[in-house]
Amino acid sequence: MQRDGGDLALVLSGGGARGAYQVGFLRALAEHRPRLQIPIVTGVSAGAINAAYLASQVAEFRDKAETLARLWAGLTTDQIFRVDIASLARNALSWGARLFMGQASRHIRARSLVDTSPLCAMLDHLLQPVHRQLPGIAQNLVHGGLKAVAVTASSYSTGQSVTWVQGDPPAPAHGQRKFIRCKLRIDHILASAALPLLFPAVRINRRWFGDGGIRMTAPLAPAVYLGAEKILAISTRYARSPYEQERPQIDGYPPPAQVVGALFNAIFLDLFDNDAVRLQYVNDLIRKIPESDRGGLRVIKLLVLRPSRDLGQLASRYESALPRSFRFMTRGLGTQETRANDILSLLLFHPDYLGRVMELGYQDAHARRDEIEAFLIS
Repeated sequence: MQRDGGDLALVLSGGGARGAYQVGFLRALAEHRPRLQIPIVTGVSAGAINAAYLASQVAEFRDKAETLARLWAGLTTDQIFRVDIASLARNALSWGARLFMGQASRHIRARSLVDTSPLCAMLDHLLQPVHRQLPGIAQNLVHGGLKAVAVTASSYSTGQSVTWVQGDPPAPAHGQRKFIRCKLRIDHILASAALPLLFPAVRINRRWFGDGGIRMTAPLAPAVYLGAEKILAISTRYARSPYEQERPQIDGYPPPAQVVGALFNAIFLDLFDNDAVRLQYVNDLIRKIPESDRGGLRVIKLLVLRPSRDLGQLASRYESALPRSFRFMTRGLGTQETRANDILSLLLFHPDYLGRVMELGYQDAHARRDEIEAFLIS
């Protein structure tokens, strides 16, 4: 296995269908570093799915990246959630009934806008659990160079951010963040990827969990606490230029799709960027302290990789490819009234869009190949 200085951590952010960007990036990285060893892998939401796959497969890095790319390239919306008219209408009517019937509606079962039973089946096929656990992780911890894998979810029951870790013992809980050492199961992955309101919450040990990005104020923290000395973080958020930030994305009153998209960005992606800035700031402070006086503090090298194009704007080009029944519902939310379909980019599980996003990740990785290589060997 190829070893570089210091424990390397791979941090994969959330973003629903945007997770295809991470896969394209990993595929390009694997072409250059086919036997790359990544001791620490963490993920949240869609990134948790990719992280769990990388950690659970007993194979070389190149083989894992190629298989993951083939899977994402063939995904369709109906493999993630049900898109038949009956299912969508039933869920929508249930939510409407709860809204208009007040307290009398408390016995109405309305848990999500879509039924994600296809996602459960897809993950069973992808991760091949045994009694809901992922046996490949234990094998890689012993023989594959893996030190720890972590996925994060948000507890609706307690309001805490919970990170489940399999591998080296985690650090003690801090603030609203809680670490639990366990054997990772399919339920942990599903909980981390449960987009609020859209996907149903997942029950684990008599408590309910949803998407890990909701209460995760420090997305890089799990990798730091697990001993990473270098962090390779793949975001799915495009960094807009000052001109793009000032350019309006809508012409009239903001439709629900615009509002929800802005909300999801604030919850899942903005915090990732803020945490990266905070880590760099702490690194600068630590460098100013003599090594003998640091008291165990260490400088953690960080490289953040992000799309070179706006994945929300890209999604607008493929909106017509959605299944008719689901497209009817999303257009009702105003997806055709905005030029940056951030909410659509989370849900657009269509081979054409996913293939284009993976291609972009692949191209971006090659464009920054020298920078990535310098980071890995530093």
